[in-house]
Amino acid sequence: MLMQQSRIVRSVVARLMMGCMLLISGLAQAAPVSTSSLIAPQSVVASDADREKLMTLIQRDDIAEQLSAYGVDPIDAQMRVADMSAAEVADLNQQIDSLPAGAGVLGAVVLIFIVFIITDMLGATNIFNFVHPVR
Repeated sequence: MLMQQSRIVRSVVARLMMGCMLLISGLAQAAPVSTSSLIAPQSVVASDADREKLMTLIQRDDIAEQLSAYGVDPIDAQMRVADMSAAEVADLNQQIDSLPAGAGVLGAVVLIFIVFIITDMLGATNIFNFVHPVR
């Protein structure tokens, strides 16, 4: 009799386990995961870091003075950076990182120097004593 009850208990437990497994398997789903959905949380962290980099750059005294010289209020610039999309912030940071410091200044100085030499040679100006006008 004990043996028969043991078989009944095992049978009931086994059927309950099979029923639970069938219910759980109906609830579980598997689907492919896109790369963009996995990268999205990382890009949010990266865009926050890029935005913070721009904010600290705008808050520097020399940059704030230069912005004021161009007629831009540094507070307005910070608000504009806060309103930029993540792609715009990343693009601006990439442009800032790719430009060497003072590269545009050297080119402008050389260009102005050449223009003054040419105008001295044509006789329109008399800036440099070592350049004699063409007669």
